[in-house]
Amino acid sequence: MSWLSIPSVLQLVVGLGLLNVWLLRSTSPTSYRGGEARSLREEFEVYGLPGFAFYVVGGLKIVAGVVLIVGIWAPLPVQLAAGVVAALMVGALVMHVKVGDPAKKSVPAAIMLVLSLAIVFLH
Repeated sequence: MSWLSIPSVLQLVVGLGLLNVWLLRSTSPTSYRGGEARSLREEFEVYGLPGFAFYVVGGLKIVAGVVLIVGIWAPLPVQLAAGVVAALMVGALVMHVKVGDPAKKSVPAAIMLVLSLAIVFLH
């Protein structure tokens, strides 16, 4: 696969996006966090999820992000990683609905869902 192909650019965008949120901005407040949460950990609490869910979801997203990025150059299970991200984004959208968030807070998850599905189908 060429480095400048559409799937590889999508992989880079989704992978870097995941790593940014989970490794660099997990404690930063944003206007997209669920409920009134100011960090990712608080967001999971707002959703009523058990404490271990934060680590499971975070681990899956970090591993998927790395697979998507490295998979541009190495034969890794990119479609599987993108499928996992898509499933997690569906879960994120459900959680936003569960707590009654305005639609604006769901935009990042919706975009990541569309991009992840594009990777699955284009790869």
